[in-house]
Formats: sequence, C-alpha cells, structure tokens
Amino acid sequence: MNQTTKAVIFDFDGTIIDTETAWYTAFHDAYKEHGVHLTLEMYSGCIGTSLHRFNPYEYLMTDLGLPIDRTEFREAIHRRHDELMRQEAIRPGVQHYLDEARRQGLRIGLASSSKREWVLRFLGQLGLTDYFEAIRTADDVEHVKPHPALYLQTMAALGVRPEETVAIEDSPNGAKAAHAAGIRCVVTPNAITRSLEFGPCTHRADSLEQIDFNRHVMI
Repeated sequence: MNQTTKAVIFDFDGTIIDTETAWYTAFHDAYKEHGVHLTLEMYSGCIGTSLHRFNPYEYLMTDLGLPIDRTEFREAIHRRHDELMRQEAIRPGVQHYLDEARRQGLRIGLASSSKREWVLRFLGQLGLTDYFEAIRTADDVEHVKPHPALYLQTMAALGVRPEETVAIEDSPNGAKAAHAAGIRCVVTPNAITRSLEFGPCTHRADSLEQIDFNRHVMI
C-alpha cells in the first residue's frame, strides 16, 4: 500500500448526504411565499460555514423588515427540510470510499461546520457512525470553515500530518478550509454547490463514483 496517504477526512452536509439542496429548497419556497426571491448567490454565503455572513432565518425580518414570527418561520423551515430529507440517501460513492479507506487501514475522520447533535443524528440514521475515529464539529471550534480549525483539530485527533491527509468536500468554504490546513482536497459538489466557484482542489467530479480511490486518494 502506498504509505503517503494515512487519513481521509470527510465533510458532512452535502458531502456524505445532500442536506444542502433540501435547505435551499425549503428557504427558497418560504421566501417565495413572502414575495422574495432567494438567489443561490445570496444563499451560498451560508453554505459550509456559519450563518454570520448570511442568516436565512433572519434576513426577511432584519434586512427587509417583514412582520414575520421568527419561531413560526424557523419551525416551518425545519418541517419542510425534514420532509425533503426523507427522499435523500447517502451520496453515490461515499459508502465505497469509507469501506475502501477502512480496508486499506487509513484513519477516518469527519470535520463539519454543523452542530454535533445534527451530524450524529444523520450518521446514526445512515449506520455510518462507527467508521469515524474522530469527529469535530462547530461545537469544538471558535471558527468554522473556511477557517482551517476543524481540519487541524481532526488531524491532531487522528495523529496525522497535512501531507498525509485527503479531505472530501462539496462546498467552496469547505475546500478553502482544507486548502488553508494544507490538505489535498477531493471535491464532489452537490446540486446546489455545483455552480459555485471553487478554489484549488486535487480532483473534482459530480460524485465519488467518478473518482478512483486508489488514483486520487492513495497518492
């Protein structure tokens, strides 16, 4: 086995399961009900990162001054998201990558800008929790992606160096975080992030099924 790569670290939202498309659809539909068009360019400000740059829960009230009940709005968004997520499954190629990484003795980690409770909920539903030796989330760092802290903490927990690590990402903010941490990054955009502008990455394709594990990870 090529010993250069010793660890693979996965992003979660949009990478392992496409939660991102469901979020955008839920917000887009809710905004439309209030006569506002939520563009992907505007929404991209919160994909793969925190809500500091753009908070889709607050924008209609704080920026546009619409008389909307915050609690009811948030609850409606979550109900719609839950409904849409019933149609989602693990993204193509992810299971193979996890199995292959385990078979080849790689350390496997997860670095997510979401809260731990959210990540563990879906990992449990998908039956994937046991694959990950280290999980770092928004609960563990002061700054989420595109800051490299999540990747740096995950690597430290796995006991690997940047040059020994490959990140699997779906968003520009995630790819920037991996790059800032000095990690090679394989990018598989989802339906929402596909049209966004990405920076440097090792390889990019629509899904992990199109990226040969031994050629693009074990290098």
